[in-house]
Amino acid sequence: MDSKKLLVFSDTHGNVAALKSVFNWAKERIPPKDTICTTAFLGDGIADIHIAADATGFYCEWKLVGGNNDYGFNAPEVDVFDFVNHRFFICHGHRHNLYNGFNTLITAARNAGADTVLSGHSHIPYDETLNKMRLINPGSLGRPRSRIGSTFAVIECTEKQPLKVEFYGVGQWGNICEVEVAR
Repeated sequence: MDSKKLLVFSDTHGNVAALKSVFNWAKERIPPKDTICTTAFLGDGIADIHIAADATGFYCEWKLVGGNNDYGFNAPEVDVFDFVNHRFFICHGHRHNLYNGFNTLITAARNAGADTVLSGHSHIPYDETLNKMRLINPGSLGRPRSRIGSTFAVIECTEKQPLKVEFYGVGQWGNICEVEVAR
C-alpha cells in the first residue's frame, strides 16, 4: 500500500528555534528515507517559515493559510486540498468561532467537500471526530496552552485506511519525541 505523510504545525509566533528543530527532524523523514512529502501550516507565524526553511534546508510541497497575527502576508484564510484519499479543509480557525464549539468549522468544511479539518488558533492539540468530520489541531510550536508544551502533528495517509495521527513535542533543547494527546 502506498502511504504518504503530512507534517502539520501552527502558531509558531516567532519561535524560529522550535521550527528549525521540527524542520531538521522532518528532513530525515522526506523521500526517499520516509514519506513526509507535504507540509501544512495553519497560521500565526508565516514569517517564521522562510527563515527556518532557509536555515535548515527543509523544502517540500507547502499548504499555507494565514492567521489572525499574520499581518501583511498574502495568504488565504482557508484552503482545500486533496491528499491520498482525503480532502482536507485547512484554516487557522479564528474566523470559525472555535471557542463556542465546532459547528461553524464543520459546516464550512462540509460545504467544501472535505472529510478532514486541520485548524490551529486554540494552541491545544486534539484529534477527534464530530458529526462524521475528523478535526485535527497540531497545537502550537510558539505559545502552547497545554501541559504537553510545544507540539506538531504528522498525519499518515494510506489508501483505503483511516488517517493515522501522531503528535510530537519539542523539548527545551530542541529534542523531538512522540507525545500522547487526549482523544
